[in-house]
Amino acid sequence: MSVPLYQAKAEMFRTLGHPVRIRVLELLQNGPRPVRDLLAEIEVEASNLSQQLAVLRRAGIVTSYRDGSLVMYALSTPHVAELLAVSRSILSSLLTDRDGLLVELQARSE
Repeated sequence: MSVPLYQAKAEMFRTLGHPVRIRVLELLQNGPRPVRDLLAEIEVEASNLSQQLAVLRRAGIVTSYRDGSLVMYALSTPHVAELLAVSRSILSSLLTDRDGLLVELQARSE
């Protein structure tokens, strides 16, 4: 029995619902990166980063491969970067709308 699309989407968003995972995806937008570079950019313990990378890898959102002694990570599809860009756009719009509402509320109270 297959999973309904809405349920699969919810699971994907749950997978993305962690700040470290989002930061990893942001860093991978410009191309594959070794784990050591990700660790240098994200201020978490190596074990925590490893756990978060494993979650992303199991979900198929990132891929990993060896390049000599380095373990490299990459986005599994450019659509992940597109999703991050759309989420930034939505967040920007929401924050702009809230700022506008705040200005309007302040103007009415004077």
